[in-house]
Amino acid sequence: MKNLILLIIAMVTVNISVAQTQVGSVTLPNTVNFGNEELVLNGAGIRKKAIVLKLYSGGLYLASKSKDAKGIINADKTMAIKLVITSGFVSSEAMREAVQDGFDASMDGDTSSLSSEINEFIGFFSDEIVEDDTFDITYQSGKGVVAYKNGKELGTISGMKFKKALFGIWLGNDPVDGKLKKAMLGK
Repeated sequence: MKNLILLIIAMVTVNISVAQTQVGSVTLPNTVNFGNEELVLNGAGIRKKAIVLKLYSGGLYLASKSKDAKGIINADKTMAIKLVITSGFVSSEAMREAVQDGFDASMDGDTSSLSSEINEFIGFFSDEIVEDDTFDITYQSGKGVVAYKNGKELGTISGMKFKKALFGIWLGNDPVDGKLKKAMLGK
């Protein structure tokens, strides 16, 4: 009986550890559910600045794994990017500036066609941001971009053009962090 109990405990422990992925100091789930769709972790990495400063750990979640950044950006399919803040240097102001810079890079410097959507999205980062805050930036097919902070919905922005520009921040031709892009693509 004792051996059976130990075997059951070992199996449960293995199953729990397999259901998560360690990314730096952060543990990301291997699956998430948004828009009633289960998504799998495609890849994950760490956003660094000045080589040593780790800002956040991020993971890309898709319905099925893909290494095709352009295909992911253009897909009208439910997907998500999970960001877990790991540095006190990521303030609300710093995040808003970084997101604006990301849109500028994603849209080759011309954000005028999406300025109201971008401003609305940047507003999602107006509350204080602290270490361990988790942002889920999702695209839910038929609904649009839905953003969450620590599980609480912040708002929805519709439109594929906005979704493409947003996911282009991490996966586009001029991504916020080239190593993070590769990691999110599972490369």
